[in-house]
Amino acid sequence: MRRLNKTLLLLLPLIYAGCTTKVSRVQSDSTIDLTGKWNDTDSRLVAEEMIKDCLAQRWLYKWEAENKRPTVIIGKVVNKSHEHISVETFTKDMERALLNSGKVNFVATKTEREQLREEKADMEENASARTAKSIGEETGADLMLIGTLNTIVDQEGNKAVVYYQTNLELIEIESNQKVWIGEKKIKKFVERAKTTF
Repeated sequence: MRRLNKTLLLLLPLIYAGCTTKVSRVQSDSTIDLTGKWNDTDSRLVAEEMIKDCLAQRWLYKWEAENKRPTVIIGKVVNKSHEHISVETFTKDMERALLNSGKVNFVATKTEREQLREEKADMEENASARTAKSIGEETGADLMLIGTLNTIVDQEGNKAVVYYQTNLELIEIESNQKVWIGEKKIKKFVERAKTTF
């Protein structure tokens, strides 16, 4: 019995070492694809490429000719894919790229505006007249960016081709005219031990 206890005590560190998790820090823009699913790299690359295309098109000349920056709002970008995709991360990547271009202004989304309106209503009652922000003085958006994320999966056994298509549209709010339509495709070949995708 004592010999068994000693053996267990000697093996315990080895068993524990085999069960620990190892974590390594990596650059946030490095490409790591563990599952073949949509990931942060896909989100960033699609957002950057689509915004670059968007800002290179003719719709922007109208605003530049008037020496004015258009004001944009992010509308709904709907995930119609078979995966859980954080659409908010993707839309924030787009918003950041557009805003950092210096060619457009942005206004808050519907959810953000609700929070801001609550704060202004609270200010009317609780803030001094000198510092309270006025209700009804918001900047209206000129354009809305909307879109969809779709996937097609072609699978045979443990191999699959996963095709992602992102479509975005920039629409003038007053006229409902579409001024830009962008599309980005990503195709991944995935081979797994299991046969489920």
